[in-house]
Amino acid sequence: MPMGLSAELPYPALNGIEKDEESVRILAPAYAAKEGELTATLQYIYQSFIFCSLSMAEYAKTLQAIAVAEMHHLDLLGRMILKMGAYPIYSACPPIPFNFYCASAVSYSVSPQKMIMDDIRAETEAIRCYERIAGRLKNEQAAAVISRIILDERLHLDAFKRILGELVAPNCPEN
Repeated sequence: MPMGLSAELPYPALNGIEKDEESVRILAPAYAAKEGELTATLQYIYQSFIFCSLSMAEYAKTLQAIAVAEMHHLDLLGRMILKMGAYPIYSACPPIPFNFYCASAVSYSVSPQKMIMDDIRAETEAIRCYERIAGRLKNEQAAAVISRIILDERLHLDAFKRILGELVAPNCPEN
């Protein structure tokens, strides 16, 4: 299992990203809002613990690999926000220090099927959010980074769909 479940393409460099308050506001929800990378990272790590406790180690490893990729996205977004002139605080609207991140957005389900269905919804929404962000960013370099992140999110969505199919298959009447 790779350290992170990511597309086999390099991420664009962050060169050319300069102070840009409008872009900070556009990127911030993907960073630390309730649907952002911080939530994804925490949720997938939590779920890996649950899958491990259920003796479903392969799913736990997949969730850990996806969490590593999400942490890399969090890192990229944080560094872009910093280059754009704001401190990357865990808030839905940096640099304003309010509306701090709260882990209540993490899905704390313990049902394998429910966890993966929640993940499918989250990745689907992440892709939509990133597509909107890429369309709104005026900085082409920042938009290229977002487009590259979208490739990873699509891989994550495919992985979750595969897992859900495996979880549901034993219950199918044909099997």
